[in-house]
Amino acid sequence: MANRHLQRSVSMQSLFEWDFKGCPEDIALDIVKHNLLEFAPGLEGGGFSSRLVEGVVKEHDTIDRLIEKCAPEWPLEQIASVDRSILRLGIFELLFGDYDEVPPKVAINEAIELAKSFGSDSSPKFVNGVLGTIYREMGEPMKDDSSEKRKERLESWQGKQVGKPPVAPKSDTVVSESVGDDTPVVG
Repeated sequence: MANRHLQRSVSMQSLFEWDFKGCPEDIALDIVKHNLLEFAPGLEGGGFSSRLVEGVVKEHDTIDRLIEKCAPEWPLEQIASVDRSILRLGIFELLFGDYDEVPPKVAINEAIELAKSFGSDSSPKFVNGVLGTIYREMGEPMKDDSSEKRKERLESWQGKQVGKPPVAPKSDTVVSESVGDDTPVVG
C-alpha cells in the first residue's frame, strides 16, 4: 500500500474513532498517533495523517454543513460513521488541501477507494455523489487553475453557499471515467 494511501486510511480510521467518541477536539491527534503505531508500524513519519485529521477537526463545522447541504436526504447523524469520516476527509482535501500536493480528482478517487475498502456496497457511489457535487460547485478546480484563482473561487463559492443548498448535478456531467468495478468518478 502506498504511503499516502496508508496515511489516508489511518486518518479515516482516526476520524471514525474521533466521531465515535463525540468529536472532542483535544483527543484527535492522540488518536492519530496511536493509530499510526497500530496500523502503520515502521512508517516513516505520519505528518500527512496528522495534518489531515488536524485540518478536519479545525474545519469540522464547515465540512459538516457542506455534507448536510450536498446530501439533504440524509441527516448527518443518519449517515454511517464510516461514510461520514470518509466524506469529512475528502471534503477537507477538496476545499482546504494543497492542489500541488493532491489534485482534486485524486482526493475524490482516494475517498472512493476508502469507501470501497471500509464502507458498505453503496458507500462508493454516495461518497462520489457528495464529493462530485462539491467539486462541480467549486467550478471544477485544476482544469485551468492557479493557486490564486483557486483561493478566489473558494472564497466566492463559500460566500454563495451560506444558507443555500447546492445545485443538483446535471446527469450528463456526472460520470466521465470509472475506477475499477464501475464506480463512477467525477471528471
